[in-house]
Amino acid sequence: MRIVFALGLCLLTLTGSAQTKKPASKSAPGPGQQIYEQYCLTCHQVDGSGVPNLNPPLKQTDWVQGDKTRLINVILKGLQEPIEINGETFDNVMPAHDFLSDKEIADVLTFVRSNFGNKADAITAEEVKKVRAGK
Repeated sequence: MRIVFALGLCLLTLTGSAQTKKPASKSAPGPGQQIYEQYCLTCHQVDGSGVPNLNPPLKQTDWVQGDKTRLINVILKGLQEPIEINGETFDNVMPAHDFLSDKEIADVLTFVRSNFGNKADAITAEEVKKVRAGK
């Protein structure tokens, strides 16, 4: 009888702990993703695909994976003229986001350069600071 009682108690304990386990929660987005979602997602879309003829894609393009200075300048100064990416022209004005801190710009560009199929190096706040200062 004691064995049955002990097994029953173990079963209740295991069942109770299984019911109190929280489901695996999604980890909170990092700072670069948060900035992307706040300032970039509307034009460049959740998957970085952009909007045909208006807002360029951010996935697997030389603009994103290439020259860091050029990319930082796009954030700091915006784009006023049409650009061609992968044979398609995009003609929507991108406003400057120079109100973002050097760290915020580094975070969002690092997020973009490491997502959407991109595999480019991170951008540091120091690199942004140098470009902002014109060095």
